[in-house]
Amino acid sequence: MATWNLNNTTHHVLICNGSSCTHVGAEDLTQEIRREISERGLDDRIHTTRTRCNGRCHDKCVVINYPQGHWYKDLLPEDAPLFIDSLLDNEDHTGKISHSYNGQGFERSPDVATGKSKNR
Repeated sequence: MATWNLNNTTHHVLICNGSSCTHVGAEDLTQEIRREISERGLDDRIHTTRTRCNGRCHDKCVVINYPQGHWYKDLLPEDAPLFIDSLLDNEDHTGKISHSYNGQGFERSPDVATGKSKNR
C-alpha cells in the first residue's frame, strides 16, 4: 500500500468509475488524466483517486476537483489537457462544470439536470 506525501498537493481529483461512467469510458478518462499529470510533472501537485458512483449518473463521466469544489460533467479522454489547464489556471477551460461550491453549498450550472432529492 502506498502512503503519498501530500504536502505539495493543491488539487485532489476524484474520477468516477461507477457503472454508468465506466460504460462510457471512465477508465480511459482516468488513464488520460493521469498521463497528462505525469507528462507535465505535476504528480506532487495533483492527486487523483478513482471512485465508485458519485450519484450524478446523468452527467457521466463525472470528475470532482477539491478543494475548489468543482464538479465536471461529460468529460472525455480528449478533455484531459483542458481539464488540467483548468486546475492550474483556476479557471474553467472545459465548459463542463456542472456544480460549483459557493461556501454554503453547490450551485448548479445552467442547463444541468437538477436530479432527484434524497429520501430521508
